[in-house]
Amino acid sequence: MSYFVIALLALALVLLFSVVKIVPQGREMTVERFGKYTKTLKPGISILTPFVERIGRRMNMMEQVLDVPQQEVITKDNAMVKVDAIVFIQVMEASAAAYRVENLPYAITQLCSTNLRTVVGSMDLDEVLFQRDNINSRLLTVIDAATEPWGVKVNRIEIKDLTPPVDITNAMARQMKAERERRAVITEAEGEKQAAIARAEGAKQSAILESEGRKEAAFRDAEARERAAEAEAKATAMVSEAIARGDVNAINYFVAQKYVEAFAELARNPTAKTVIVPAEMSGLVGTIAGIGELVGLARDQQQATRPTPPAPQRASRAGAVPPTT
Repeated sequence: MSYFVIALLALALVLLFSVVKIVPQGREMTVERFGKYTKTLKPGISILTPFVERIGRRMNMMEQVLDVPQQEVITKDNAMVKVDAIVFIQVMEASAAAYRVENLPYAITQLCSTNLRTVVGSMDLDEVLFQRDNINSRLLTVIDAATEPWGVKVNRIEIKDLTPPVDITNAMARQMKAERERRAVITEAEGEKQAAIARAEGAKQSAILESEGRKEAAFRDAEARERAAEAEAKATAMVSEAIARGDVNAINYFVAQKYVEAFAELARNPTAKTVIVPAEMSGLVGTIAGIGELVGLARDQQQATRPTPPAPQRASRAGAVPPTT
């Protein structure tokens, strides 16, 4: 009797576990009745009809990442490149993903591989190397449209690695080096150009300032010569007036001054080792005598114009007796 009870309890437990289903979060389960799909179990606890319903497929509803294996693709300009990618998918409808395609990850991987060859093969090598975003967007549009009947949403497709042939890689390296050298030469030429412009501008400003300085110096020299000429003219006019009044000593003074200045210039000349004195010494003596007379006449005139002090008065007393010794 006890064995029969134990068997009933074991049967009840098995029946309970086969009827009561707990679906975890991020998963969904399909229910089949006599092998036919009837409904989809959402996350939570559900009870099935015993001996009639059973779990068909367990589907992962979270976003999944599939790796597209590397493959060689011939581009439009007959260049061989190695390309691989990754695709991000998410099951949106569990029943469609479970019953419309066999082995969903493998199917999507093969679909991505074929479309990758199609898209890359329709482009030149330069476009393949520099337009990855364009390739990603084209692949996403095509594959998402193809997987929509399967109840799958393709969120993103990214080119993970793109390797051109070795000879093309070397050619690209040489091209990059040549381009950088060209930029360096252009930059250096621009620097030299700017330096030459700066030097020319500096020379221009220096020439302008030097010209302004020469102009100012010439103006000052001209003004000095004008003042000297005015002074010379005044001196000449004074001498002429003195001569007109009959004062011969004035012309003698004027000639003697020029004579002395000429001899002083000869004495200051460093190249002149010998000073020749003219034979007409009597004329020079006469001129010096005239200068002396002029100086004496000026001194007499100065003393004449100076006021004379009063003569000291001697006190005399009437009947004063001179002192006796």
